[in-house]
Amino acid sequence: MDGQVTSSLSNGIAELQFSHPKGNSLPGVMLADLAREISVIGSDPSVKVIILSSKGTGAFCGGASFDELISIADEKSGKEFFMGFARVMLAMIKAPVFVITKVQGKAVGGGTGIIAASDYAIAHKNASIKLSELNLGIGPFVIGPVLEHKIGAAQVLAMSIDRNWRSADWALEQGLFHQVVTDHAELDSTVQALAVDLSTKNPEAMTAIKRSHQLRIKDLEQLLEEKAALSGKLVLSDFTRKFILAFKDKN
Repeated sequence: MDGQVTSSLSNGIAELQFSHPKGNSLPGVMLADLAREISVIGSDPSVKVIILSSKGTGAFCGGASFDELISIADEKSGKEFFMGFARVMLAMIKAPVFVITKVQGKAVGGGTGIIAASDYAIAHKNASIKLSELNLGIGPFVIGPVLEHKIGAAQVLAMSIDRNWRSADWALEQGLFHQVVTDHAELDSTVQALAVDLSTKNPEAMTAIKRSHQLRIKDLEQLLEEKAALSGKLVLSDFTRKFILAFKDKN
């Protein structure tokens, strides 16, 4: 596999990073690795805060793997594929510690959902977000409920309809990003400074703060399963197949 998920732990700060040569996209195996790592790290009592990032200074996350999308053969495997993103977001939300996400560049589709599942997101000024699922003949169904919790249903609907890029400043205004900085060195230092500060705070208080501001997990799990099933059905359409094949031919 071309991509990988790596993790490290130092002084109560767990750093989790994913990478893939195709715009830091996330194939199913990497999604499973990412969800598992977040769950394991989050349950470690020595961990006080998690930093989630992707490799490089280019794209933060290119979303789903087109190679895997085109290989989906039935509704069951389609649902399982989209549950990959659901499980990552659920792991982030369930983690008893704060998850700080560093966003250095563009995020598409599922990548935007991962940012929304964060407790705090710090971004580079050139970062941007986009929901392009309708181009594929599907919709941002799995990430929708989590993203709506952050920026509201009206904004998610607008993003789904026009499929335009939203800037870092826009995301900051909407509450998806919480800080925007001007260069990559500042991005690294700002993320680290916040993580170091949080690592010295009362873990019980941080967990209580997180729990008081998040979606109801039980309801969310059922909802995301239903949304994954819907996506898994739509991805089998002739429209989606033709679009992905045409896109791959151009790229």
